[in-house]
Amino acid sequence: MLYAIISQDVENSLEKRASARPDHIERLQTLKAEGRLILAGPHPAIDNNEPGPAGFTGSLVVAEFESLEAAQAWADADPYIKAGVYDTVTVKPFKKVLP
Repeated sequence: MLYAIISQDVENSLEKRASARPDHIERLQTLKAEGRLILAGPHPAIDNNEPGPAGFTGSLVVAEFESLEAAQAWADADPYIKAGVYDTVTVKPFKKVLP
């Protein structure tokens, strides 16, 4: 089943994001290689794909996992959590309708 992992950043997370980004991206690349990643990306803090020093307010990952527990465990092990980037992380089932 698909699960949405919706994360909210702490204030001023840009430096923490930058330091943990390579490990974060590596985990996403693994999901992609396994054919389980539907989409992933950050939420810019301003209306711009490249927000510069404004940074990001959170992230969204939609991927396939065996269960809600497996999705939660994957989310809990994110390098952004260990680096203190995320304030909150919500994991919930997701039903893809379109496209």
